[in-house]
Amino acid sequence: MIQNEFIKEVNLLGIEVTDEMIKKLEKYYELLIEYNKVMNLTNITEKSQVYLKHFYDSLTLNKIIDLKEVNSLCDLGSGAGFPGIVLKIFFPNIKITLIDSLNKRINFLNEVITKLNLKDIEAIHIRIEDYAKESCKKYDVVTARAVAPLNILLELGINIVDVGKYFIAMKGNIDSEPDFSNALKKLNCKLEKIIQFKLPIENSNRSLIKIKKEGITQKLFPRKYSEIKKNPL
Repeated sequence: MIQNEFIKEVNLLGIEVTDEMIKKLEKYYELLIEYNKVMNLTNITEKSQVYLKHFYDSLTLNKIIDLKEVNSLCDLGSGAGFPGIVLKIFFPNIKITLIDSLNKRINFLNEVITKLNLKDIEAIHIRIEDYAKESCKKYDVVTARAVAPLNILLELGINIVDVGKYFIAMKGNIDSEPDFSNALKKLNCKLEKIIQFKLPIENSNRSLIKIKKEGITQKLFPRKYSEIKKNPL
């Protein structure tokens, strides 16, 4: 995906693209490649593929929720900053928190935040379940991109979703996704919408799963990741 194709496809998502946004993406790409030489941030390094599979893919979240109406968002397991950094570039109105358990990745994210002069965004070195227990913040949207099965993700992250707001999982093909209906019930959530689509150009499968938090969850959540993995809801 070259720049002109990227701009066209992002416009089709209902998102405006400015020269300043493109400049920031270009700098982001340069930092990604530079840091990727000394640490494992991504296996995708070809520029056209980064624009398609990381930058464009991050923005597809707008297919299922109007990001102009979102005030706060938490990106769980943010890794190299997808989708959180990209969303911040295009939606500066959103206060964003990036969570990752590897300090090297947090250092990279902070470097990107500084070099791109991004505001109202923070990167925190902590495990997801620990942040969910310790943080008193409640977000309009909590999202995770290709992190873990949805029944596990929900228990890890639902505590920091505000009541009446959304957990949105960004997945590939959801046919192999384990049943998460029991997790929905126990965590006081409701499946609101699933959108399945294909990325432009290469036609790989993508899915967005939007889940609404309907009430307060039990205090026992979340358990440790290792325990959840062994015995998911």
